[in-house]
Amino acid sequence: MREWRWPRGGKIKFSHLQFETTVYDWQGAQITLICFDELTHFSAHQFFYMVSRNRSTCGVRPYIRGTCNPDSESWVADFLAWWIDPESGLPIPERAGVLRYFIRVAEKIEWADRPEELVRNHPRAADLPPGIEPPRPISVTFIPATVFDNPALLRVNPEYLAWLLSLPTLERERLLGGNWKIRPAAGLYFKREWCAVVDAIPADLDVVRYWDLAATEKTEFNDPDWTVGIKLGRDKDGGYWLLDMVRARANPGDVDTLLLNTAMLDGKQVRIGFGQDPGQAGKSQALHLVRALSGFTVTPTSESGDKLTRFGPFSSQCRAGNVKIRRGSWNEELFRVLEGFPELAHDDEVDACSGALEMLNPQMKGWGIYEFYRQKAEALRAETERGEATPTKTNWAPGSMEWQAEQDKSS
Repeated sequence: MREWRWPRGGKIKFSHLQFETTVYDWQGAQITLICFDELTHFSAHQFFYMVSRNRSTCGVRPYIRGTCNPDSESWVADFLAWWIDPESGLPIPERAGVLRYFIRVAEKIEWADRPEELVRNHPRAADLPPGIEPPRPISVTFIPATVFDNPALLRVNPEYLAWLLSLPTLERERLLGGNWKIRPAAGLYFKREWCAVVDAIPADLDVVRYWDLAATEKTEFNDPDWTVGIKLGRDKDGGYWLLDMVRARANPGDVDTLLLNTAMLDGKQVRIGFGQDPGQAGKSQALHLVRALSGFTVTPTSESGDKLTRFGPFSSQCRAGNVKIRRGSWNEELFRVLEGFPELAHDDEVDACSGALEMLNPQMKGWGIYEFYRQKAEALRAETERGEATPTKTNWAPGSMEWQAEQDKSS
């Protein structure tokens, strides 16, 4: 927590709401201005409880500001639905900055274009103590923005646009495109037409075989995961070559044999990796496999992050045409799983591809394919430095504190 105080009693405090119950630490508080950073990371309960703390007798009308990125699963998406096109998921330009009003009763929100339309749901003046005015509905507006509304950032950090463009489809559409409706769906992370299927392979590749391990045999009573080994190579120009896939449903002993036989076929020049489960059992399995594969270069890896996040870099490389796939009988099964992700019950090939790319390039520096977009950002910076860029003017929402201050200056 950080806090700054002024001699006349004012203060600014940076704090957190780590748990749902943390809001009760603010019981009794009177806060003139509440600012939420990444509002979608807060729950509706946390937000509306803090709204009740937005009060003051200091002479400044209490108000709230929030920033966020789109998240279709968040309560904020429902809260802002009027400002968002239900088909495209993008903000409706003519509604940007338009004020609306709401009241919230029993966790249900009723909206209106004018405050007087909601007065009927509030206590009348005759039902209140003398001198107390009827409560006013709360005003809300939504002002969309993109990275292009922040030319100062692009001048200082022109690479930022390239970084946003390099994101997988879901994150790119949310963070760069401002899409409030896009959700994880099959076909968003991989399409077979993104990758050329080839017969000739370069000779000077840095090659790894990464395994996503399972250890349950298929019977008539179960549907276990697969043990999948992806063989991936990288050339001197940073291009990737998916060379082979091996998959099986087997017991632990047969999995050991599968790994050893595959390693012997691949040769000692191919480095081997696999995911290591957390805890002592994972350590024991890793030690066992390293011993079983003695004579080969083996690297157990602690995997972190969800499947979507981990698959993002591989998805981006494929979308950019930077992954070529050797023709083989296993191609169709690989395409089926990658195109079906994340909706299939079994996605072991996805984890194996993610692990192989991480093993070849742990720091994920293979973003040179986006140099075209980096050059666009550089051109924007050069244009601004020449004085050709048009300065932007902020249009405040009517009725906001900033809008009122602007009116006072011009009067």
